[in-house]
Amino acid sequence: MATLLDLALMGAVLVGNTLLAAVMTRFFRVQLHTRWGAGVYTALLVPVGLVVTTIVAFSLGVGVDLGNAGAVLGLMVGVPMGLGVTIDVLYLPSPEEYDLPETAG
Repeated sequence: MATLLDLALMGAVLVGNTLLAAVMTRFFRVQLHTRWGAGVYTALLVPVGLVVTTIVAFSLGVGVDLGNAGAVLGLMVGVPMGLGVTIDVLYLPSPEEYDLPETAG
């Protein structure tokens, strides 16, 4: 039986993974100057970061038993990745919209 604390901690990990996915997606969009590069790095590296944080969180005893690995990956990696990428792409201004100085100093 899941306690309220277990559900709250699992929700915190879910929100943290969503934030991590959004930040990693933004980083790739800012640093890589091609659409394909940012897309490929986002598709390949964001899930790795989310799996690592999920493994660390669940090994510390955070969360509830979801029954199988597919449910854990779907809820703790798939959902945050979808939300994080959506937040960055749809709700944050494009990196090209910022005016930056030509020289750094």
